[in-house]
Amino acid sequence: MRKTTKKRLAIAGVTVLLLGGAGAAFAYWTAGGSGTGTAETDTNTPIVAVQTTVVTGLQPGDSPQTISGNFNNDNDGPVYVATVTASISSVVPVGAGTCDATDYSLTDAVATVNAQVPAGTGTGAWTGPKIQFNNKAAVNQDGCKGATVNLAYAIG
Repeated sequence: MRKTTKKRLAIAGVTVLLLGGAGAAFAYWTAGGSGTGTAETDTNTPIVAVQTTVVTGLQPGDSPQTISGNFNNDNDGPVYVATVTASISSVVPVGAGTCDATDYSLTDAVATVNAQVPAGTGTGAWTGPKIQFNNKAAVNQDGCKGATVNLAYAIG
């Protein structure tokens, strides 16, 4: 009978340990609380409109020439561009005489893009503005021979 009693005591002891351990595994405290954190959005670098069309041979009475280009986007990701607006920033005459921005005209100066421009050099595309030499009747326009018309592009 002694063996049976020791055996029963051993089983009872193991059972108590297992039940006590199992109870501890499910015991926990609850607590309320709060916290704060932040997230920050990045900024972007302005992109650059690059004229790819070479405009040459402007002369009185000639047809307008379409200007096209692409973009240099130095950002890590794409940038949305709605429009590119062309303007005449200056005229540099070569010789004697008068030549200025009034000798030239831009039509369809706003090119609609409405697209994401991927990151990189020479990405995306725009087209539409047209430049033309104005034919001023009864005016000597020799001062514009060889002149350079500097254009500026605003991205919107």
